[in-house]
Amino acid sequence: MAFPYSRYQQQIDTILTEEILTGIRERAAGYDERNEFPYQDLEVLRRTGYLAALSSEKDGGLGWSFAAVVDAQKKLAAYAPATALAVNMHLIWSGVASIFQANGNHDLDFILEETGAGETYAFGISEAGNDAVLFDAETVAEEVGDGSFKFTGTKIFTTLSPAWTRLGIFGKTPDGAELIYAILDRSEGNTESDGSHWDMLGMRATHSFVTHLNGAKVPADRIIRRIPTGPNQDLLTFGIFAAFLTFTSAVYAGIGDRAVEIAAEKLQSRKSKVNDAALSQDPILRYKHGEAILRQMSQDQQITGLAEAITQLTDYGDEWSTRLVANKISAVRIAKAQVDYAFEAAGGAGFHRSEEIARLYRDVMAGMYHPSDDESAHTTFATFGLGPISE
Repeated sequence: MAFPYSRYQQQIDTILTEEILTGIRERAAGYDERNEFPYQDLEVLRRTGYLAALSSEKDGGLGWSFAAVVDAQKKLAAYAPATALAVNMHLIWSGVASIFQANGNHDLDFILEETGAGETYAFGISEAGNDAVLFDAETVAEEVGDGSFKFTGTKIFTTLSPAWTRLGIFGKTPDGAELIYAILDRSEGNTESDGSHWDMLGMRATHSFVTHLNGAKVPADRIIRRIPTGPNQDLLTFGIFAAFLTFTSAVYAGIGDRAVEIAAEKLQSRKSKVNDAALSQDPILRYKHGEAILRQMSQDQQITGLAEAITQLTDYGDEWSTRLVANKISAVRIAKAQVDYAFEAAGGAGFHRSEEIARLYRDVMAGMYHPSDDESAHTTFATFGLGPISE
C-alpha cells in the first residue's frame, strides 16, 4: 500500500498519474545536474490542469480543496522536490485567494480566474535582511496617481523567475506608514531577474533568482491590500502565512516520505554476508526503520490536520501562528532526519553524487532558509508558552 494515505488519493491520482510522476522523477536528476529550469515539468503539469488545481471548474481549474493540494504537493515532492517547490510558489497565491473566498471575501477572485486561464504566479516577497518578513519592507512603494504605485527594491529567492507572468509583491510607502501589496504583470516591464549567481547547493531547478524592481508600476485595480506597517491580523497576512508555511511543509514532508521509501528499498536489496539475509531482517536496522515510520506517521498527521483546519476554517484564534510555524519547523526537521537515516540504510553507495538520496540531502538543506527560521520560530513558541519578555 502506498504511504502516506490520503483521503484525496483517487482525486490526485487522476491528475498526477504514475506515468506523469515517473517522467518528472526521471528528469529531476538532469535538471539538477545542468542547473536547468524544469520547463517540461511545468508544461506537463499545466496541461493536466494541476497549476489551476484551486481554481473552480467554471474558471478552468480542477476545483480542489486546499487540503487536497497540500497532499498533492507532498506526493509531487517525493518525485521531484525542486519542481514541487517551484510549483509551490505559484500555488501559494491561489491558496491565499481560496482562503479569502472561504472567508466570504472575493477581492482575490481574479487570481483564481487568471490561474485557470493559464497565468503563472510567483512569490516576490523575500528581501535580504528583512527578518520582519510581512510586517515591514525594504522595497519602496510610491503612489503615482489614480491609486497606482511604483515599486523600487530588490526581492530575493523569486522562484519561477524564468516563467512567471504575475508576481505578488509588497513594499512600504515613503513615510513608512503603510505596506502596499500588489500583483505585478510582467508585461508592464521595469523588472530584472538576475540569474548569474544561481548555482546553489540544492533545489537548483527552482531558479529562484534575485529580482530587481526598477520602479515597476502596478495599476490601482491590482493593488490588493494597504496595511499599516507592523504586526497585524489582516486576512491577507494570515492567508500568506497559512499558504506559504503549509505548502512549504508539504514539500519537505514529501522529501521525508521518499527518503523512507528509498531506505526500505535499500534494506530489502542489500544483504548481510555474516547472516546471509537481507538487511531488512537485521533487528537494529528494523528498529531504526520503525523510528523512521514513527516520525513519518507523526508528521503526516500534523500536516494533514492543519491543512484540513485551514480548509474548514477552524477557529484556532491566537494559536494559528504558532501552529503554522511549528508545522513548518517540524516538517523540515523530520525530513532531515529521514534523509540521514536513508543514507545509513543505503550504505556507502548512497554517498555517490549520482544517487537520488544524495540529491535529496542537498535539497532538504534549503528548508532552513524558508521563513520562519529556527530562531524566530522559537521566539514565537516561547512567547506563546511564557508570554512576552517583560520590559
